[in-house]
Amino acid sequence: MAMTIADLSQIAGRSYPAGRRTQNLVGGASPIQAANFALGHVTLEPNGGQAPWHNQEQEEIYLILEGSGEMCLGEERAPIEAGQAVYIPPGVFHQLTNTGAAPMRMIYCYGPGGDVAHWKQELAGTLPRAGVEAPPLPEGAQAQRA
Repeated sequence: MAMTIADLSQIAGRSYPAGRRTQNLVGGASPIQAANFALGHVTLEPNGGQAPWHNQEQEEIYLILEGSGEMCLGEERAPIEAGQAVYIPPGVFHQLTNTGAAPMRMIYCYGPGGDVAHWKQELAGTLPRAGVEAPPLPEGAQAQRA
């Protein structure tokens, strides 16, 4: 078996309307595929780039590498910054917003592997709207960009 290496500098990734670029390291378009988890690198644009309000069946972790922002999870809202990780239980709506003036970088890891619906929903403009098809955002949370 040959070693498979995914190189961030060689992965173009995909840009999303809410102001972020996602590069798959495990799963998706990556040369590395795993059944039990997916892993990726995300850059959120300064001043409001988001992973918008969404949920999925997989459990997930966000690990913040650089920058600072606001994490919403269910009815909770909290500041989050480089060096912190947050656990996202299956089925719970969540959103991450870059509140800083510099790009925010993070790693996501969810399991089991496979695609999650919110990527396609965001590109198609069919994400569930907070307070309409989805629960409302926590009080004071950044409005959804996409």
